[in-house]
Amino acid sequence: MNDAYQFNSVIEKFNSRLWTYHLKVPGAIAAVFKENNAGRVVCTLNGDATFQCAIMPWSGGIFFININKKLRDKLGLTIGSPVQVELRKDESQYGLPMPEELEEMLNQDEQGNAVFQALTPGKKRTLLHFIGSVKNPELRLHRAVLVVEHLKENKGKIDYKYLYANLKP
Repeated sequence: MNDAYQFNSVIEKFNSRLWTYHLKVPGAIAAVFKENNAGRVVCTLNGDATFQCAIMPWSGGIFFININKKLRDKLGLTIGSPVQVELRKDESQYGLPMPEELEEMLNQDEQGNAVFQALTPGKKRTLLHFIGSVKNPELRLHRAVLVVEHLKENKGKIDYKYLYANLKP
């Protein structure tokens, strides 16, 4: 499924503690992606900003994509802003880019790689985001080492409080 699906939507906000700013996805389009790859997509907004995300279900048969503050600010979007949306199937292995530093760690550490690969897809994406969300390569390397060692020591169990407490090298 390499087809692109395009539609228009507007920025909305849920009255929810869990979800906030989002775009609604037409049910027929959401169904195509949910059926074939659990809703993981590559989304392009206004032909300008491309990112990987998931189509999420909401009550009443509504589907949506979360839009974070950084992305809204980059595109100048506020509640009610019209948005042109293009969705394609996410063909990547993990649903997020693999940071070079973590990839190298996993290539060199067989036990660490085995524990990482045994994680659920969502936990893998969380750790990829945790490591890849910083620009500084030294900090990404520090986080990659911290994560791999943590996974090995805890047999794949993740203590997020511990990881966040040890962010600084």
